[in-house]
Amino acid sequence: MVRTMILSMMTVFFGQPLIAQEIRLEEKASVNQVYNKAVEAENALSFNDLDIESGYVLYQTEINTDAESEELELENVRDYAVVYVDGKVQGSLTDKSKKLAIKANPGKHLLQFYVENIGRITYGPEITDNSKGLFGTITLNGNDLQDWKMIPLTVRNYPLKDLVFEQRSANDSPGFYKGQFEHHLSGNKYLNMTGWGMGEVWLNQKYLGSYWEEEKQQSILIPSADLIPGKNELVIFELKNNQQKKISLSPTPVFK
Repeated sequence: MVRTMILSMMTVFFGQPLIAQEIRLEEKASVNQVYNKAVEAENALSFNDLDIESGYVLYQTEINTDAESEELELENVRDYAVVYVDGKVQGSLTDKSKKLAIKANPGKHLLQFYVENIGRITYGPEITDNSKGLFGTITLNGNDLQDWKMIPLTVRNYPLKDLVFEQRSANDSPGFYKGQFEHHLSGNKYLNMTGWGMGEVWLNQKYLGSYWEEEKQQSILIPSADLIPGKNELVIFELKNNQQKKISLSPTPVFK
């Protein structure tokens, strides 16, 4: 049974006291539960080549490093990739930032990219260049990386009731995080995503929306109609900042 922990904090908005609730996310469902059939190829394939319109794909391959720090460079990444080596976060890449120092002991390692297609261009001169995912050359210290395995992830449309949650352990991999909280106040609320990286949110198994740490707005609206008097269940899918263990409800929108 999930232990519900709620801490109340008082703030003031236009002279009126408002309550923000802090929610503990104490259970996790592994991301491998939403893996689809893998595709293997010598070179990384774009979402288009994988016949995937949107969502997430895991790209992975084995690497051999000769030094404790080597430069990873991508020719194309659309739109956002979180990089892992042996299950540990190395950083993130976008099409405007395509280089990253990989830090690992010399030897063989598993390199993984969790890639999300944020959206497709529907107007303007770039409409014909609408490939998503990883494509083109991918190099480590100038050497081409090959023999890729690509695994589409069913994240947004996966039935949450079918996920198997367990008590959290010290694991940096992406996953679904679950917490429960009691709610008895009326009015809309905002989920304060400050400190989280990129992912999706559900309340009482209803999809609320996505978030990204680079956006100016750092909150997701929770309409009052979606809040149940009494116990509510929150689920967050997170790609990057997987050590986050709590989140709060704000009475007002949150911006950077």
